[in-house]
Amino acid sequence: MRTDSRKAHAIAASRRAVLLGLTSAVLPAALGGCASLTAGERFDASTISTNASMLVATTRNAVDGARDKPWFGTERAAAATIARAQLTPPGDGRFSLSSIGLGDWRLDRIELLQQADDLGQLTSGHDVLVYVHGFNQTFESAVLDAARLSDGIRFRGATMVFSWPSRAALLDYGYDRDSAMWSRDALETILVELTARPTAGRVNIVAHSVGTMLAMEALRQLYAKRGDSAADRIGGVIFASPDIDMDVFATSIRHIGPLAKKITLITATNDRALAVSRWMAGGKTRVGSAEKSRLQQLGLRVVDASQEGWGLINHDLFLSNSQVRQLIRQVLESPEQPA
Repeated sequence: MRTDSRKAHAIAASRRAVLLGLTSAVLPAALGGCASLTAGERFDASTISTNASMLVATTRNAVDGARDKPWFGTERAAAATIARAQLTPPGDGRFSLSSIGLGDWRLDRIELLQQADDLGQLTSGHDVLVYVHGFNQTFESAVLDAARLSDGIRFRGATMVFSWPSRAALLDYGYDRDSAMWSRDALETILVELTARPTAGRVNIVAHSVGTMLAMEALRQLYAKRGDSAADRIGGVIFASPDIDMDVFATSIRHIGPLAKKITLITATNDRALAVSRWMAGGKTRVGSAEKSRLQQLGLRVVDASQEGWGLINHDLFLSNSQVRQLIRQVLESPEQPA
């Protein structure tokens, strides 16, 4: 009986060891698309994971003085607001949810800054990542997506989110598009301030969906006013799932000079959100779902991520897919090199 008991314990221990080994091997692979920090990646930590804050520029209306949640609302403000967001990164304890890719960022508070504050000085001369969100986003979700993006690509420098007034509702697409276009002057002003200091680093831009239309308009205005001097200060420009009419986009590309060489498009022909946008636009093709060869004729770098998407929508691969995030990182490190 004792021998049988010892054998049973030994078999049980062996099974537990095998199960534990399988879990440690399979679970990280299954969660590989999540923006989590593993032990090997800690040596390549993002700046935002260590200082847990980012700059905010928004054209949304302030709610209750913007000092308490939800901070900023869905309506258009009379003037842009500059602030700093204080965040809590995913916990990195050994037994925390983040250790298996389930932790997430949290927005804790907003500190309003004076309009006279020099953005170049606030970035301390470092490279800057400016994230411009897309359709159907609250202020908080835009901030958290910027944090996930910056951390996911291990960005070393200051992070800023530019948040324009989205109603954050699926049926308010028209309002969102108009609000994005209405915000182009404010974004141009932000870019001018970020590129004004000769000692400042490069300004990198990642824009998503409807936000790409806003970013393109701001870049076009920036180049028209500042020319090559401003273009020299812009690093990489990523347009992820751009919700822009092809004809409008082709015209704009011809008016931004050397900035065009810095643009990389992340597209997916199976982007179902852009399929709906195309239907709403009378059948006009959106840039983010166009064929790669057609876009390359404009002289742009194009990454077709159609094979990377496995979800129902495939509209946020720049956040959800680790391969796409890695490509964004490479582009921002060498903005004018082939992707």
